[in-house]
Amino acid sequence: MSEKFEDLLGVTLKSVVRESNERIVFTEESGKVWYMYHSQDCCESVTIDDIAGDLNDLVGTPIIRAEENSWNKNPEGVKVPEYQDSFTWTFYRIGTAKGTVVIRWYGESNGYYSESVDFGSGARA
Repeated sequence: MSEKFEDLLGVTLKSVVRESNERIVFTEESGKVWYMYHSQDCCESVTIDDIAGDLNDLVGTPIIRAEENSWNKNPEGVKVPEYQDSFTWTFYRIGTAKGTVVIRWYGESNGYYSESVDFGSGARA
């Protein structure tokens, strides 16, 4: 899976399902399935921290906005964990004519492991 989040531009989704705090499934009207997730490793954690907006606004209308941004500063108002060695916040903004949804992921590790979110289509165990 080597797609980019921006590849969703122009796509019309049939469904968007948050399966857990670690995975969202996007299904196109054509049947193609896209996954947003993290491949867990030893000493790190990457989870969905928040979803602002209604995922149903992304269904039935072409995607006109698909942006990914990451940084290593805590957003205002977020309770900082007691121990925070290395961390990455990743924001996904995805929109249609119906509205925009912002999916906020938080990744933390000891600094030697990935804190990134994976995105792509195809089979995912």
